[in-house]
Amino acid sequence: MSTARRSFTITAVAILTVAGALALWKLRELVALLFLSLMIASAMRPGVDRLAHYRIPRIAAVLAHYAALLGLIALVLWMVIPQLLAQVEGAIGNVPQTRQHLAQAADGSTGIKHDILVGLQKDLTKLPTAGDLVHPAIDAGKQALEILVGIFFVLASAAYWIYERDRFVELVASFVDRTKRKTLRDTWDLVELKLGAYVRAMLLMICIVGSVLSFAFWQIGLPYWLLLGLTAALMEIIPVVGPLAAGVLAVAAGLTVSVEAAVLAAVAVYGLRLIQDYLLGPRVLGGSVGIAPLAVLICVFAVGLLFGAAYVPLSTPFLAVVATVVDVLVRGARPTEQEVPSVVFSSSSLEEYRAETRTRTGS
Repeated sequence: MSTARRSFTITAVAILTVAGALALWKLRELVALLFLSLMIASAMRPGVDRLAHYRIPRIAAVLAHYAALLGLIALVLWMVIPQLLAQVEGAIGNVPQTRQHLAQAADGSTGIKHDILVGLQKDLTKLPTAGDLVHPAIDAGKQALEILVGIFFVLASAAYWIYERDRFVELVASFVDRTKRKTLRDTWDLVELKLGAYVRAMLLMICIVGSVLSFAFWQIGLPYWLLLGLTAALMEIIPVVGPLAAGVLAVAAGLTVSVEAAVLAAVAVYGLRLIQDYLLGPRVLGGSVGIAPLAVLICVFAVGLLFGAAYVPLSTPFLAVVATVVDVLVRGARPTEQEVPSVVFSSSSLEEYRAETRTRTGS
């Protein structure tokens, strides 16, 4: 009887595990959005706690963070978009856009350029008619609506998590043995601190890289220097591979000017990379991730192959969460003894951070 019961239990656990894995796979977009909202909430939480110290309601503090983010985006767009549009229009203007222009350009060119223009000319003959573009336009409208709904869902979930976080953690802790509840709370706090530090560090890195490289490309005399600088900044989100791709783009743009410009572009990109690795990284990123670059690279490619390119930016913070949990469960590390990552907000230990939070919030 005991053998039959044991077999039934093992089978039931296996079936539930497979069913859970399949459910998560089907709901991977929802899980990714919830994880992103957790990251945003973790990044905002120290700021919300600090504002609570000055008796500012949490809802007002959250809205202030959102308003500051939207204001920063609006300022950047106001300063950058006109110049960016001019550069994009210039780039498009240099490319033949009709069959007649392509034929003329192809007749007057040789080598690789000739082959590219001939290929474009053939592709233009296969372009869809106006009637064929109706359904793609409708699909694009639906995708835009889905993106807006997704953004609203992430921001709303992040705000809700700041309010309900402690209650949810206590609910999860109630299912764990009493002797392990403190470890669970400490681990949860450490994970959120790492996620928050990572988000704030990435925002700082994007601003630094975009500003420095755009200025460097402008000084070198690269075409479309602002577009290249912003592209390099956004590629910071993709670890390891992103900076390498940004360097390749910069060198390719430099070769259209001269070999000297290409060399200077490579020096600017990879020189900044060295400064990031040895100076900015330790000071800005700190211990927010603390994972070997090879492990990050493997995780990036695994996530890209399994889930697609859209999930790649979440690979590094997800790996940091897994590494922290494994550190505690398998290696027996104590979360309270781990150094708390500090980006913008300073604290050296988990207990210190909690003491500062209690002091600021008056709890």
